[in-house]
Amino acid sequence: MIAALPPPPPAISAPAPERSVGTTDQVRVAAALTDARVMVDSSFRGASIVLYGAVFNPGDQPADVVVVVRGPDGPVRLVKKTRNTGVWLNSRPVLFEGAPGFYMTASTRPLPDIADFGQLRRLGVGVDHLRINAPQESRTVTRYGVRDVVVSRLGEDYLDYRRAVIRLREAAALYNTDPDGVEFVDRGLFRAEVKLPAVAPTGRYFAEVWLFQDGQPVSVSNLTLTVEKVGFERDVFEFAHRRPWTYGLLCVLLAAFTGWAASRLFRRQ
Repeated sequence: MIAALPPPPPAISAPAPERSVGTTDQVRVAAALTDARVMVDSSFRGASIVLYGAVFNPGDQPADVVVVVRGPDGPVRLVKKTRNTGVWLNSRPVLFEGAPGFYMTASTRPLPDIADFGQLRRLGVGVDHLRINAPQESRTVTRYGVRDVVVSRLGEDYLDYRRAVIRLREAAALYNTDPDGVEFVDRGLFRAEVKLPAVAPTGRYFAEVWLFQDGQPVSVSNLTLTVEKVGFERDVFEFAHRRPWTYGLLCVLLAAFTGWAASRLFRRQ
């Protein structure tokens, strides 16, 4: 006599990738980095760091995660080629203060689908909403009845110079936007990859992990990442910045000695 087989177990439907089921009563996000310190030496060719975290969402309302990583600010000097009487000349240099040396955003989907323009601009999320300080030379005027409005001397060309800063940093892989960079690997667990190029500046980096629901930020987790020089390169770097005149003199003497030694060697041959 053959016994009847038991009925198959009921099918379990997995939640949508952008939805997370939490275990607490508060909607929040928590995140961490696999490595919070990157050491740079002569063999440094870039680094890849994984940012991972969890979304605690007790309800059924979908949530989006946006990761923003910003490197240390630094000045950017730009010149614009202008044609004058048939000759191309460089314009007066423009110095932007406070442009991030590194900037990346990664999200579960494109940023305009997550929040509106006003929210992204207020939070400074996205390359289009990146906060870059205007050149130092500026003037105050009265516009629309408002006094002491600060206007850059660049006038209408300010946006063109700002786009040039972003375009040059994107070409050097220092600015990056990935609309599919945040991946949910399990119920509420996500990961994103932070890729640092070989030319990434040293210093302290700040990472923000935003959680959005219905276009509104409901939680944020802040992290820090340190990129620093180590070994002989760090010693040379610190010596050059602490004693610039001595460093320059030593470089001149070393170059002169190298030239003299090369001339003696080739003369003998």
